[in-house]
Amino acid sequence: MWIKKISFILLMGGSANTVSADTIKIYAAASLTNALDEIVRLYQVQKPEHRIVPVIAASSALARQIEAGASSDLFFSADLDWMNYLVHKQKIHANQVLSVLNNQLVVIAPQHLQADFKAHKDFKFSQSFKGYLCTGHMTSVPVGKYAKQSLTHFNWFNSLQGRIVGTDHVRSALAFVERGECERGIVYKTDALLSKKVNIIGSFPTHSHRPIDYPLALTLQGQKNKAALNFKNFIVHDVQAKKIFKKYGFQIKGETSRYVKP
Repeated sequence: MWIKKISFILLMGGSANTVSADTIKIYAAASLTNALDEIVRLYQVQKPEHRIVPVIAASSALARQIEAGASSDLFFSADLDWMNYLVHKQKIHANQVLSVLNNQLVVIAPQHLQADFKAHKDFKFSQSFKGYLCTGHMTSVPVGKYAKQSLTHFNWFNSLQGRIVGTDHVRSALAFVERGECERGIVYKTDALLSKKVNIIGSFPTHSHRPIDYPLALTLQGQKNKAALNFKNFIVHDVQAKKIFKKYGFQIKGETSRYVKP
């Protein structure tokens, strides 16, 4: 289950302010799961007094939870659109947004299937397989939005109508392909590299879709939490944290503001 249900118990004699100050709640895109888990473990060796609570789901679902008032200190999105959404809703200040990582969009197939893919308009993608194509929901989930942009760029989208399965997040799309329920999938390279049950059969060129940016920001609540600021700085600046991201296939952007007005 990707979304972790957290319940807080305030012990008698302890103050709510103390618990809040030592707890950091980070809402992060599903594609960040493995890298973030490792970074959290590394950070808590150095800062055992801080309690990191990751809440993992699609960026779209997380943004809507934050909009609805869910307790959160940091938002780590898989695209700029949902970060901009929260800036527009006044849940995040624009000057807090940093674009930290990039990713790549790839096409995958179950390992046991023979598969062919070429990223050019002459390739008949819809005719190269008979079953379904899985990716994120194309109206909301970042990987699905990028997938639609690339399919449209190559004039493949219309020919695939009725065969595209939209999922709640990228890891679900990966799982469908792993089980053979979809013959093709469009996911991030970082997720595909984690699986021994799929092959990467090709990638979409960066000019076929918007840049796959991963912006990170303190929420309004997080700006009041010094521990959250420390953890944000650790994610952005720590050498070991950067090595972890690279190990999982992410590209490091560094500390550069990439806020785009809605």
